[in-house]
Amino acid sequence: MVKAKKPSPKRAAITERHTRAAAAAEAPRAAVQLAATKKSKAKKAAIKKQVEDKKEEDECPAVLELGAQRERWVNFIREQSLSTEDAAKLLLDSFEYKGLVKHSGGCHCGAVRFEVWASADLHVFDCNCSICVKKQNRHFIVPSSRFKLLKGAGNLTTYTFNTKKAQHTFCKTCGVQSFYTPRSNPDGYGIASHCLDDGTVRSIHVEQINGKEWEKAMKEHKTIRNMSKS
Repeated sequence: MVKAKKPSPKRAAITERHTRAAAAAEAPRAAVQLAATKKSKAKKAAIKKQVEDKKEEDECPAVLELGAQRERWVNFIREQSLSTEDAAKLLLDSFEYKGLVKHSGGCHCGAVRFEVWASADLHVFDCNCSICVKKQNRHFIVPSSRFKLLKGAGNLTTYTFNTKKAQHTFCKTCGVQSFYTPRSNPDGYGIASHCLDDGTVRSIHVEQINGKEWEKAMKEHKTIRNMSKS
């Protein structure tokens, strides 16, 4: 058995000095690498935040102008699953249609659906002309800007007669007329109050209209033509 030779004290000291020197040289290099890694991660995080902020701004233009309300606005859009346009419309509607409520309604089969902004207290016309009597056309009038057809445009058909100014639209499937364009108000809509969904109408005031003498009735009526003005 051959015994291993122990290094001389001098050689051991030299080896130890070399080891310490290598470790001392490696420490700054490791520190530099660690700092570079941290810097890289911070840069990536900053870039990610910029991308996310830009995405939020793209989804929600002008959020930067909302000040302290910015976060509430963004969260509201996300929670309600709204597009920026829908959120803006909701905000505008609440101011432009102040004092009004959003009614929804449609035909019997459900193929035609709409929404309309109007008072909770409806002013309904009951006309005695030939067609209104036969189809019981009791309706209230709104500007076209307050009416939105949600679905069923392709399921509507139109009946006209005489002057052909009134557009009597009804569902092809069930035959119900839930709204139409009146001769008196071609720039608006006549909405059948009995075709509205429950829950939004507070009261209904019915006014009789002498449609048998239409020209005379329209000449004498002081407000009906203004009901379709925005």
